[in-house]
Amino acid sequence: MTNKNYRCPICDSASHMLDVVDFNKNCEENKGVFLPLSGVPVYYFMCEGCNFTFSPAFWNWSEQDFLDCIYNDKYIDIDPDYVEARPLANASALQQIFPSQKKLINHMDYGGGNGVMSNTLSQHGWNSKSYDPFPRNNNLIDELGKFNLITAFEVFEHVPNPNELMENLTKLMDESCIILFSTLISDNEIKLNSRLNWWYCSPRNGHISLYSKKSLLELGRKFNLNFGSFSDGFHCFFKKNPTWAKHLID
Repeated sequence: MTNKNYRCPICDSASHMLDVVDFNKNCEENKGVFLPLSGVPVYYFMCEGCNFTFSPAFWNWSEQDFLDCIYNDKYIDIDPDYVEARPLANASALQQIFPSQKKLINHMDYGGGNGVMSNTLSQHGWNSKSYDPFPRNNNLIDELGKFNLITAFEVFEHVPNPNELMENLTKLMDESCIILFSTLISDNEIKLNSRLNWWYCSPRNGHISLYSKKSLLELGRKFNLNFGSFSDGFHCFFKKNPTWAKHLID
């Protein structure tokens, strides 16, 4: 079934209705934790061009809708690691990736939440800042400066408009810059005419945009950026690779 009203926000191809899941479908189901059914259907569509999978239901949500229905005081129940465990692990991973380059790095953690990761890096001698556009605040992205390393861990899948996200990220990029980001790719996990059982497709967690490798490549091309993938969950965009990151991307 093709719905001409929903064009892919990445490549503008037609999309096909893929499946419907209950709003309470969440990532902790992968660990055997299930919420009661909400009775609210969430429809996902799949692009026929780049295989980007998305839910148009969230395109018109207000910030308050997201705060009330997803990022509320119950969010920790379905993502217990977001407060401290994940940002600490990400800070440790960055220090392992760049063990001797911290003096050369000007780092921005985009979508950094409570700033735990950036603060941890700063305590270890990094020049690191954190910025989260959600909820809206008085920090204007045009006034944050330019950075040669930008991280966006567990951000891409939460954003209803990937173009707006990329516009923000590119505003923060210095002439030589690499964006490191994490999101699981949907290749071999999502197929037309099959049920959407993938654990990462979880509207209750705010996982409303699901990327194939092809869609990420197309998204980078759209914003004149090169794309690289290190694993199914760890990727990068870059325009001119910084010399201190040659060991990562050559």
